Amino acid sequence: MKYILISEVEKSDNQEVLLKAWVFNFRSSGKIYFLQLRDGSGRIQAVISKDSVAAEVWQNCENLTIESSVEVSGKVYADQRSASGYEMQVSDLRIIQRSEEYPIGKKEHGVDFLLDHRHLWLRAERQTAIIKIRDEIIWLMRSFFRNKGFILTDTPILTSTSSEGTTTLFSTDYFDETAYLSQSGQLYLEALAMSLGRVYDFGPTFRAEKSKTRRHMMEFWMLDAEAAFMQHEQNIELQEELIVYVVSGILKNKLTELDILQRDVAGLKKVKAPFTRLKYEEAVKQLKKLGSDIKMGNDLGADDETILMKEYDQPLFITHYPAAIKAFYMQPDPDNPDVVLCNDLLAPEGYGEIIGGSERIWDLKLLQKKFKEHKLPTKEFEWYFDLRRYGSVPHSGFGIGLERTVAWLCGLDHVRETIPFPRLLNRLRP
Repeated sequence: MKYILISEVEKSDNQEVLLKAWVFNFRSSGKIYFLQLRDGSGRIQAVISKDSVAAEVWQNCENLTIESSVEVSGKVYADQRSASGYEMQVSDLRIIQRSEEYPIGKKEHGVDFLLDHRHLWLRAERQTAIIKIRDEIIWLMRSFFRNKGFILTDTPILTSTSSEGTTTLFSTDYFDETAYLSQSGQLYLEALAMSLGRVYDFGPTFRAEKSKTRRHMMEFWMLDAEAAFMQHEQNIELQEELIVYVVSGILKNKLTELDILQRDVAGLKKVKAPFTRLKYEEAVKQLKKLGSDIKMGNDLGADDETILMKEYDQPLFITHYPAAIKAFYMQPDPDNPDVVLCNDLLAPEGYGEIIGGSERIWDLKLLQKKFKEHKLPTKEFEWYFDLRRYGSVPHSGFGIGLERTVAWLCGLDHVRETIPFPRLLNRLRP
């Protein structure tokens, strides 16, 4: 008998097949068992009639527990009443492993309990829907950049310093010196862009920020992109195209999962280019009118972003931040050197910043001046200066946080559900 995945039952209509799955729920009327099966690819109801199976098969049904693993054989057939569109009439059932009493029940559990049992919570339909959407977002991003001629490259996780500063780094012993877990692959991508032109990386990044908010984790995934000969305006346009591509792809390919999450997709359908742009100064003035106590020269906080985005139902670009509150590598605006050619992209519905990008300083003397202003160790960055010594060109790039993007598109209250095993301020296990 042919073994198939539950997602393949449509191709086997009215055929005898073998399924291997877990029993996530079941009920009995005395002479009939209704089993709810899942195998990761899908879910299906399997029906077992006492009068149509051997006594040992029925006894196996009587011994079933929630989350037992099973092999079931029988005919699959279309049934419009079924959520999956198909059911199975079982002729044989074998228990692979009888589950012990499953700790996660139908009752409401607290978040801490669920995170303590995250290895089991991942089996819930809601959690699998989130992970499938995460997977789709990743492949959409990769597809987008391949279509744009970007080369996927790998940047180091262990580094001798940081691209953003040294106050929020995780350190580790590296033989006879100290190494740090990477906050961003950007500086290394700049080197690769001088070789390959258009590049991106996609991997885990680490921030030792003692933040306990719905948007922060200590370990998260980021895609960084960098392109030679690309300047501020083209950088923003690329980010805009990426977001439109990803959102439209999710709406096309993952409506079933969005429905499981009860995600209202009306807002996502409004995501069309071009996005509104506000210069930092304009954003601060607008925030003050909306009741924020932000002062000119301060960075936007999470509350400011939330207040501002109540006025917009599409992503919003904030550009031209003061140089004093941004990273050393950002190119000053030639019309106003007190601000830099940078942007943050804020997602609507209170999800805040999902992208940060800028044009990079490509003049050696200006970069060295910025290093002195920021009191950075020039010895560690001689290789970075070399990029400006040997054929320097204007270049730009950005980073997009995967988990914040997942949270926005899924409509989640907290980023802790956007990654299989979240690392939070107070959580290193499981």
